Amino acid sequence: MKEMKIVLGENKKVEARYKGMTIYTDQPEKAGGDESAPAPFDLFLASIGTCAGFYVQAFCNQRGISTDHIELVQKMHHNKETKMISKIEIDILLPPDFPAQYKNSVIRAAESCTVKKHIASSPEFVLNVK
Repeated sequence: MKEMKIVLGENKKVEARYKGMTIYTDQPEKAGGDESAPAPFDLFLASIGTCAGFYVQAFCNQRGISTDHIELVQKMHHNKETKMISKIEIDILLPPDFPAQYKNSVIRAAESCTVKKHIASSPEFVLNVK
């Protein structure tokens, strides 16, 4: 079992300490924070796109394909009734010289994202007070 230590800071700041690193979060000013770091939900969304990007990068690196000018654009579609995200769409922008035979494969590579897989098969959440 891996552990991550969460430390409550000043105002709305909260830190996550994991694997020798500290991940800083804050809230937007409109939520009473100082906006000095991404909000936790922003990090959640970024983890999806950066994970997909990692798999695209690995796919290209394994085949000697340049990753110059490859970008991913992540779009979040909101449900107005639930006020939650109903769909996350990622566009993989490839340069004109990207090998045509790998276009579908690069999509499959991005779909390998472990963050996406964990969301699709969500873990059980258990909260305890000790």
